Amino acid sequence: MNSRRAVSPPPEPTLSVTALADAPPSAPPARRSRRTGALAAGLLLLLAVALLSIAVGARPLSPAEAWQGLVSTTSPEHSVVHQMRLPRTLLGLLAGTALGVSGALMQALTRNPLADPGLLGINAGASAAIATAVGLFGLGTIGGWIWFAMLGAAAVTALGYAVGGGRRATPERLALAGAALNAVLFSYVSGMMLVDAASLDRLRFWTVGSLAAAEFATVRTIAPFVAAGLLAALAGARALNALALGDDAARALGARPALVRAGTITAVTLLCGAATAACGPIVFVGLLVPHLVRRLTGPDLRWLLPACALYAPVLLLGADVAGRVLGRPGELQVGLVTAVLGGPLFLRLVARR
Repeated sequence: MNSRRAVSPPPEPTLSVTALADAPPSAPPARRSRRTGALAAGLLLLLAVALLSIAVGARPLSPAEAWQGLVSTTSPEHSVVHQMRLPRTLLGLLAGTALGVSGALMQALTRNPLADPGLLGINAGASAAIATAVGLFGLGTIGGWIWFAMLGAAAVTALGYAVGGGRRATPERLALAGAALNAVLFSYVSGMMLVDAASLDRLRFWTVGSLAAAEFATVRTIAPFVAAGLLAALAGARALNALALGDDAARALGARPALVRAGTITAVTLLCGAATAACGPIVFVGLLVPHLVRRLTGPDLRWLLPACALYAPVLLLGADVAGRVLGRPGELQVGLVTAVLGGPLFLRLVARR
């Protein structure tokens, strides 16, 4: 009689404490941690460069003097800080945020890594509208300029998108359409300046792109437009993510492509129009920052847009501080500095394509 041997089941695998400690974390928490760290680093950098912007100028201030000028009305540095440095810093923060976020929106909407409000002619449209307001209607304040800037930015955004091929647009066609619109519109601005040089002295200085004439009135005027543009951008970030998969996939995910495009163009118009009316046409900020930040956050606009809102003013204020240092005893306008920084990157991106 054959006896049966009881076969015991194989022992369950055990995982040692050492193996648990050595196991890599799951991808989503690691990615979330990296993104959170990028936002925290951006906030710290922004605080540091803002303090540097307040301290550096024709009369350098120590950190202690800059702080006293901020908080003490009896400090001898109070007038320097509150009349010149603080409005300039706040304007750079608002304009940098507007340009960085609008650049990320344009790159996502057009699926074009070369998209930038300056390169696609949006800033030129706002500039041409402001030149018309000054030359033909005699408007000399930002309160009147900003509405013309919005109209010009919206018109050129729609025109450039249509000329570049609409939904079938390629990065190359959009870049060529933007270059053509830039050439035509800036020629128009130059012509307006030659017709009436006396009334356009401020406009001639403004066309370079500068933060030097910043005032609290300017900051108060553009702040609501920048805030509205940011809210529209953040509200549409999830739907714009879906649109990157194509119109059919976006509809399947519950997005409405036409509405998403309209909302994105509205946000870009508000942001670019406000920044251009206040500071003039500053280029390459909207091109540089999304490319640099995307390495830290990935393409998800829910993280990319807040990061651009932090890192873009770091770039703009840093370029403004560099212009003050390099141009002593005068200063280099921030538009010139960002052009020098952004030009090589643009050429590198074009060469890689």
